[in-house]
Amino acid sequence: MRHLSYLAVLAGCLLGTAPLELFLGTRVYARPRRLLLTLLPVVAIFAAWDVYAIAAGHWTFDPRSVTGVRLPGHLPLDELLFFLVVPVCAVLTLEAVRSVRGWPAGDEPAGDEPAGDEPGEDAAGVPGSVEGPGG
Repeated sequence: MRHLSYLAVLAGCLLGTAPLELFLGTRVYARPRRLLLTLLPVVAIFAAWDVYAIAAGHWTFDPRSVTGVRLPGHLPLDELLFFLVVPVCAVLTLEAVRSVRGWPAGDEPAGDEPAGDEPGEDAAGVPGSVEGPGG
């Protein structure tokens, strides 16, 4: 069972931050495009860094603590999941603090129009549900 310990920690991170989405309405998962644009640079940079470090012998993983599934560059699947889960949890936490404190993110639309990922989307990201000029 020890080979699942890395995944167990990641699951704990997700379970620990799930209430932030569910009860504080952070809407991190409701805006997948925004989340993807946040994750892509993090995952790309850190995965490349790890692949280099593994190849150079600077970085290793205890085979007893990971699943044993290796991706190209000998990157453990567990490590790639780490690069996805930890930033998601960080964004959830940031958005929860912003929500509770009422801090602006800097991307709020002018006026009372609900924030969506695209112009003309409502807060849930539904296209066309926000009336434009004239009606």
